[in-house]
Amino acid sequence: MKLRHLLALLLVWPVMVTAEIYKSVDADGHVTYSSAPIKGGKRIFLDPVSTYPAPSERSRRSEESNNFPRVDGVTQRSRDDTRRQILQEELSTEENLLEEARRNLKDGEAAPEVYKGKDGKTYRNIAKYQEKIKALNDQIAMHQRNVEALNTELSRLK
Repeated sequence: MKLRHLLALLLVWPVMVTAEIYKSVDADGHVTYSSAPIKGGKRIFLDPVSTYPAPSERSRRSEESNNFPRVDGVTQRSRDDTRRQILQEELSTEENLLEEARRNLKDGEAAPEVYKGKDGKTYRNIAKYQEKIKALNDQIAMHQRNVEALNTELSRLK
């Protein structure tokens, strides 16, 4: 019994995966495509699309990959030196920003957030203070990650 079902499925499968496509153009020139028949539409027949490149195209691609543009050692060293210089400049900038963020945190911790109440007394705004300190700590963490990433990139250079 199961063999009969399998044979039936194999016979019906090609019909199941093909779809009819209909095209309709209205009076304003708007084109509509549908998989269901459209009033005034015509069925269009499309050639199957090949998913494999032609043999000549495959061989050309492999030749291109073998002859991928190569540069001589001097040019590559120059590029590497330029990259190293850019990364070192970025590292220096990030280290300066990290130190500035640490100073901002120190200043922020020394200056609590306060407000005056209706009675004229001064009160601490703990929630605002904690929010400010969290933002400053987040800035420090971001700059530390940037410094670590730049150091990693510099260590990968030859």
